[in-house]
Amino acid sequence: MMGNLLSKVGHSKAEKADSHGRIVRAAAKRIRESGIDSLGVAEIMRAAGLTHGGFYKHFADRDQLIDEAVEQAMLENEVEATEVVSGAEDPLAAFARWYVSTAHRDDPANGCGVAALSADIPHATGPAQESYRAQVERYLSRLHELLADDDPEVSRRANVTLSAMVGALMIARALGPTDRSDELLRDVFEAVESRRLLPPRS
Repeated sequence: MMGNLLSKVGHSKAEKADSHGRIVRAAAKRIRESGIDSLGVAEIMRAAGLTHGGFYKHFADRDQLIDEAVEQAMLENEVEATEVVSGAEDPLAAFARWYVSTAHRDDPANGCGVAALSADIPHATGPAQESYRAQVERYLSRLHELLADDDPEVSRRANVTLSAMVGALMIARALGPTDRSDELLRDVFEAVESRRLLPPRS
């Protein structure tokens, strides 16, 4: 009897964790696609295959969901970035090819939260801001490693490289799938790949 009870409790906890994860992942996609203000609880619960009334079994309020969704979006980006450079002959080129691509431009829901949420984060709560800052630092650390070749200015180059790629993606999305947008992404990719973004100080 006790064994059955414990089994049911464990199953219930697993189900709740699975449901919680589905809600957070759905919210992470939604905020990257349309911004934090667009996040509606009822819509996200439907997207997760759950009823609106179950929301407060998982979150104290909408702000908690936003905090977790931002963190999820950033962690998903880091996982993808790691996969992109893993085993690549030129990891920096692979990273840039993924980031400043038309595919990335056209799929904000599954794309970089740093670019997608830059306008929202200054108005978000502390935890969301911290998740955003942490991902920026992870990107800079990654670029520091990819650019390092005994360069005394590698930190400066990493800052400029990240800013150029994020800025290019944001502008390209604003322009939409146009020739100018494609050209912008291509030119930034080529500059990153060839390490030409930042000439040495004279």
